[in-house]
Amino acid sequence: MDLRKLKKLIDLVKESGIEELEITEGEERVRINSGNKAAMASVASPLVAPIQVDLPRQAEELIAPSDSPSSPADEGFNMKSPMVGTFYRASNPDSAPFVELGQTVTEGETVCIIEAMKLLNEIEAEKSGVIKKILVENGQPVEFGQPLFVIV
Repeated sequence: MDLRKLKKLIDLVKESGIEELEITEGEERVRINSGNKAAMASVASPLVAPIQVDLPRQAEELIAPSDSPSSPADEGFNMKSPMVGTFYRASNPDSAPFVELGQTVTEGETVCIIEAMKLLNEIEAEKSGVIKKILVENGQPVEFGQPLFVIV
């Protein structure tokens, strides 16, 4: 991959505020992860194809309605989506969800997957605590900054 293109991608990640960007070009794959520090890039080859996941909808009673009268921010830590994509509670249709209501999670533990541009991104808990609400339905599109979970 061209060094100028790589620099432009790193600048794009810095300016946009996204945490991670992964691009595939032929046999090369570039992943840029900004985190809270300077952007880092890694180039890997050969390419491993991403997995297509089609998950069935979960029972609605497991998911708290997003239009509840009380604000989720008033009830605990509001974990938000770091990217635009499709929200999935499990890694595949046959697997159990990463987290359930009332489950204790630790910081850094995978709580869901967001599929963006056919790439599956594991989303980790930003804070330790108990899952009080799941604000997004399985398979639903999510926006950057949209609340996903309430952790208390």
